[in-house]
Amino acid sequence: MRAATAVEDLLRTHAPQVLGALVRRYGHFDAAEDAVQEALLAAAGQWPSAGVPDNPRGWLIKVASRRLTDALRADEARRAREERAAALSLRVSGADRAPREDDTLSLLFLCCHPDLTPPARIALTLRAVGGLTTAEIARAHLVPEATMAQRISRAKQKVRGVRFGRPENWESRLPAVLHTLYLIFNEGYTATSGAALQRRDLAGEAIRLTRAVHRLLPEDGEVAGLLALMLLTDARRDARTGPHGELVPLDEQDRSRWDRAAVAEGVALVTRALSRGRAGPYALRAAIAAVHDEAPTAEATDWQEILGLYEVLVRQVPGPVERLNRAVALAMVDGPCAGLAELALLGPAPGHRLDAVRGHLLERAGAHEEARAAYEAAAAKTLSLPEQRYLRQRAARRAP
Repeated sequence: MRAATAVEDLLRTHAPQVLGALVRRYGHFDAAEDAVQEALLAAAGQWPSAGVPDNPRGWLIKVASRRLTDALRADEARRAREERAAALSLRVSGADRAPREDDTLSLLFLCCHPDLTPPARIALTLRAVGGLTTAEIARAHLVPEATMAQRISRAKQKVRGVRFGRPENWESRLPAVLHTLYLIFNEGYTATSGAALQRRDLAGEAIRLTRAVHRLLPEDGEVAGLLALMLLTDARRDARTGPHGELVPLDEQDRSRWDRAAVAEGVALVTRALSRGRAGPYALRAAIAAVHDEAPTAEATDWQEILGLYEVLVRQVPGPVERLNRAVALAMVDGPCAGLAELALLGPAPGHRLDAVRGHLLERAGAHEEARAAYEAAAAKTLSLPEQRYLRQRAARRAP
């Protein structure tokens, strides 16, 4: 079991490098991605028992190249492509000896092409860069494998013919890459539906891919901020659920169960990011997470500092989530009535969080019947079973 897990980690590390090597030499992203998946499956079946080859990356490139050239030859309607593939297959690619770290970033830019929808970007990123199978991605998103296969296939068709490599306007495309990784992490850390509160494989994959981007762009403050945010948030994961999988809110968590190594790394990253000048949204969110994580107890949390950080964040990103979180911070500083007044300015919002926050603040203000109704409304709007149970328990505590 341990050997198989080690092989799986190794394959996911090499997956974007192998795909990048094939796309750079052969083109045909969609066919190359299929070939790499076949090579990964072959390695997963052979390496745990036969042993990892001396040059695992080279092994994967050779196997994937063989599968790719076979597939291109089989396309009789495109004889020119077959001849080009045959000529290329006669030469041993130097890519198996000279890895190009930039391939990971190039693949992320390709998978986060502006023509793709956010769900398509997430699926293609997990498949092409993360090395996950279609079945694994489908399970993580609780959809049928056939549905996910269609989504990935449509995404690959849309990027067919797009030049591989870092685009000329890569700085303008980087926010889409970071947003995709952020969405993957959020879905892993707090699943939007299903029986489990968390999907650790997705959160872990988002952290791994963000680390790869940070290695390539170590001076970018928002990349560092996003990695710090993920680490500081994920550090609490073991304390977020009780012995029966029930949700444990932040102020009730056993902080001795937090991953202090992850906290220290996250704090160091965000401290450096903030020292570079104007902080972006991810660095600000990471700074807020750091204030929470560095507080020895919930009561010792510096809510005044958190409120100040949210003031800056809302000016940059005046979205409903940011304004809702600011209302919570305001309530912790000035009392629940101040927070409720702020919520009244937000108006209706999709999802369940507005009702959940309103219930919490009404409960703190002593309006128990209104709190119960808000908790019930929130429970009816979420598809997450642990969140439903938690909200209904809160409502039941305030039943007459």
